[in-house]
Amino acid sequence: MASGREMFFAPLPDDAVAIDVRRAPRAKRMTLRIPPGNANPVVTIPAHAPLRSAEQFVNQQSRWLAARLAERCPAVPFGDGAVIPFRGTPHTIHHRQDARGRGAVWLGEDNALHVGGRPEHLSRRVGDYLRRAARQDLEPLVAAFAAAVDRKPKAIRIKDTRAQWGSCSPSGVLSFSWRLVLAPPFVLRYVAAHEVAHLVELNHSPAFWRVNADLDPNHEAARVWLRRNGRGLHAVGADPAAAV
Repeated sequence: MASGREMFFAPLPDDAVAIDVRRAPRAKRMTLRIPPGNANPVVTIPAHAPLRSAEQFVNQQSRWLAARLAERCPAVPFGDGAVIPFRGTPHTIHHRQDARGRGAVWLGEDNALHVGGRPEHLSRRVGDYLRRAARQDLEPLVAAFAAAVDRKPKAIRIKDTRAQWGSCSPSGVLSFSWRLVLAPPFVLRYVAAHEVAHLVELNHSPAFWRVNADLDPNHEAARVWLRRNGRGLHAVGADPAAAV
């Protein structure tokens, strides 16, 4: 490798991330850190440690790493004038305290998300609205995909997960991140198909990916989108103090 640089790719729930390796003669143990900006995460290891041991160490930290990388994106808190993605399209939040005869949150024709009520309730109302929208988008997709493979999920849960966009429990409970509703519809569709495919194959074997591809032929494009943009979705609605 040029200039003696060592690196490898660590698998994360969405895809993989490049890890730079730093060998330190005085290091007694391995450490993992995330530099400011867009630099690769760095794993520091003893001078003569095998590269494989560094890969194993980082793999053990994959959930932590995914969460920290997500937090590195600038926070976009819910507030009057904030621009957030909704179903893949930028929407501006407009506080409408004096609005009457409308719901707590409603969509405008000008790609605006209007929020009624007192300003201290704005963030919670936007968050609740997005969670409901995620469920409304996911439930019919899950039902259609499940019918296609002759399976039925035990339940559908909407969460705010950091390490995974979706999951399938051994009992058949499907869980999804509400932040999928921020992404373009084909991305949400991919995750719905992915988790339903786990009702057939609770693994990532070739058989699983065949089921996934049958349900969603466009799944590769969605995976690429999440790899490039997924971290930014975790910054939406976040507290600025939490961002790295």
